[in-house]
Amino acid sequence: MPGHGHKPLRVDAQRSVEAIVVAAAQLFAEQGVDVTTREIAQRAGVGMGTLYRRFPRRADLVGAVFRTELDACVAAAERLRRDRPAFDALAEWMQIYVRFLGTKQGLAKAVSSDDPVYTGMYPLFETRLRPAVDSLFAGAVEERSVRSDVDPGDILAAVSTLCLSAHEGRPDHAARMVALLIEGLRRKS
Repeated sequence: MPGHGHKPLRVDAQRSVEAIVVAAAQLFAEQGVDVTTREIAQRAGVGMGTLYRRFPRRADLVGAVFRTELDACVAAAERLRRDRPAFDALAEWMQIYVRFLGTKQGLAKAVSSDDPVYTGMYPLFETRLRPAVDSLFAGAVEERSVRSDVDPGDILAAVSTLCLSAHEGRPDHAARMVALLIEGLRRKS
């Protein structure tokens, strides 16, 4: 995010950055990553100069949205692990992960491009999301509510694959397929 490694932003500037990232995330979900920067600035309530000062290239903004959404996904895992029974936490988080993957029209394609801004994005799945799912899965294994012969990394891969193959125009399709996957993880008595 802008300001990382630099002097801290003023409070009003930080609010502008946050508003831009939130607006971009909403518009990316609604219209895809090709939405105009003018629409993003308008929704964020900032001028074009502010948007370009904070995010000189579209790739900078896409990267900031990706990292913010990923952070929210990790935070959800931590909250669910703390507040819910282990199996429920895992199942609910898997659906949150579906929304993370499924509602970011074009985000995965943009992040997988050769743009240097995105270098290191996919390793974040391994360094941030893998520990989150490992923790949730370990809790469910300890609770004896899921099979213990599953690699949690396979859960991430399976959900990702199900989301990629979900039918366009049917946003509930991936969620329904993941619900079947969740039931397949359940330990039989």
